[in-house]
Amino acid sequence: MDRIREKKPHIAVIGDLMIDHYIWGACERISPEAPVPIVSVSRESSVLGGAGNVINNLHSLGAEVSVFSVVGCDEHAKEMDKLLLETKSKELVLIHEDGRRTTKKSRIIASNQQVIRYDDETTKEINNFSEKSLFNNLIRDFEYYDMVLLSDYGKGLLTFNLTQNIIALANKFNTPILVDPKGSDFRKYKGATLLTPNKKEAIIATKIAIDSKESLNVAIARLKDNLDLKYSLITLSEEGIALLDDRLQIIPTVAREVFDVTGAGDTVLASLGVALASGIPIVEACEFANKAAAVVVAKVGSATVSLNEIEEYEHSLNQGQSESKIKSFEQVERIAKRLKEQKRKIVFTNGCFDILHRGHATYLQKAKELGDILILGLNSDESIRRLKGEGRPINNLEDRAFLIGALESVDFVAPFGEDTPYELIKLIKPNILVKGADYKDKEVVGSDIVDEVVLIDFVAGKSTTNLIGKIAKQC
Repeated sequence: MDRIREKKPHIAVIGDLMIDHYIWGACERISPEAPVPIVSVSRESSVLGGAGNVINNLHSLGAEVSVFSVVGCDEHAKEMDKLLLETKSKELVLIHEDGRRTTKKSRIIASNQQVIRYDDETTKEINNFSEKSLFNNLIRDFEYYDMVLLSDYGKGLLTFNLTQNIIALANKFNTPILVDPKGSDFRKYKGATLLTPNKKEAIIATKIAIDSKESLNVAIARLKDNLDLKYSLITLSEEGIALLDDRLQIIPTVAREVFDVTGAGDTVLASLGVALASGIPIVEACEFANKAAAVVVAKVGSATVSLNEIEEYEHSLNQGQSESKIKSFEQVERIAKRLKEQKRKIVFTNGCFDILHRGHATYLQKAKELGDILILGLNSDESIRRLKGEGRPINNLEDRAFLIGALESVDFVAPFGEDTPYELIKLIKPNILVKGADYKDKEVVGSDIVDEVVLIDFVAGKSTTNLIGKIAKQC
């Protein structure tokens, strides 16, 4: 995630834009004129669809976006202009073609159930003038793009010639180009970095019934070889992503709940693009895309995903894995900000936790019970030596952080090198600060920042100092 945040890649999207229009209402009777429902309309809404969903996902993932497309000269195009301006993309290039109808899909929703959809659009190929105008605009600043995404919805924008010219241009600049394909003939995508067909699309394009690992291997290899791809991918819905690089790999996904798969393909394309443009290796990029898709399918309607949501999803999958809980100052600040937006109560405590024992576990369990999330500030080895002398710590920071992270009560561990955790507390701004009962009548560092300070009694006789003394007597 940090690599993506640092890079903030600039990505060009060329694709079929459309307006998803929703008419919301209620249905309480059937028409006397025909056996159809009568919908009493309460409101209408419109959002970007098609390649627009890719654009929205790129923005939510922190990318800078340049948009290239062709629309009509109609009222829908004016509405499209307005919706695109709201995305605050870095560059918007819309070629307006006479006689072309901008795609608008209208859905009538009665009591949360889609009753009917009607489409107003032109699906024939764009004319030569539009094709040349779009390409000339694209080539103008091409050297500044870290990645190019082609989002093909089969609405006539990505003609064979335009698609091949864009791919040749990308290869000339060594710019990765990813394609979400459409149709039964993928030859126009030859030379791309990778395609993102789903299983059904791959079956149609390769004419291979993918019903086993062997047939999957044949199909994915055929796509790679026939289309001269750097990587070959086939998305497998809940099974994950099949990737052929030097060998076939299945990168699995784990979706917590699936409410709606609408737009999952757009999310995969956008997240793969952002990851690869940020220098993330292909396997890790596929893992990232799987997580992004898992977050999106747990939402209703064409949805977007943010880096924060993916981080939270990762944490939910890895709650038992110690390493995933250990965070830097920058990471824990970002996490705390997100938790506060979610109205979660944050509890903070700190200490050396040199030799983990029952007293520590009991103390941390009681601390966690005070809120929703427990963040633990862990003294570095150097700070412990300054506080307790050259003989300490017994266990180094890496080992201590791993053991503390293994406790179910601890959600995040943030090591700090100062003598006190004051700077860390300033970043987190926890609701509750927890210390041991020995701090009664003493000033607690950070008490000026938090809402409440809670002192917890220690378990009698349980301390690291006592353990070290007992061990010394045995020697």
